[in-house]
Amino acid sequence: QVHLVESGGGSVRAGGSLRLSCTITGTFESAVCMGWFRQSPGKEREGVAIQSMDDDEKNYIDSVKGRFTISRDNAKNTVSLQMNNLQPEDTAMYYCAAAIRGFCPPVGTWRPPYYGQGTQVTVSA
Repeated sequence: QVHLVESGGGSVRAGGSLRLSCTITGTFESAVCMGWFRQSPGKEREGVAIQSMDDDEKNYIDSVKGRFTISRDNAKNTVSLQMNNLQPEDTAMYYCAAAIRGFCPPVGTWRPPYYGQGTQVTVSA
């Protein structure tokens, strides 16, 4: 069993910042990849950022590069997403995702087996 618990999220005005965190627990040796997806109404879920838990390899979708930063804390089995200069188009439900086997592909091709329940991010103009 693998469980992902997210925290953070909320509502901000355009240009503001939020920080999301996700902790993974369960009966496994270690997470291989952790990251974040998002989904807004009427759109498909998309990968936002992915972090290798074995090294410092990271990958982002183009629309968040330079604004979002993903980071890891292996001791706490946690991954965080610092989101700066948020824009209304970033409004979505954000989901933590994880894999405990394999390798970390580019975020656009990642199909993780585990997701959290999601946390809402709302950015107003």
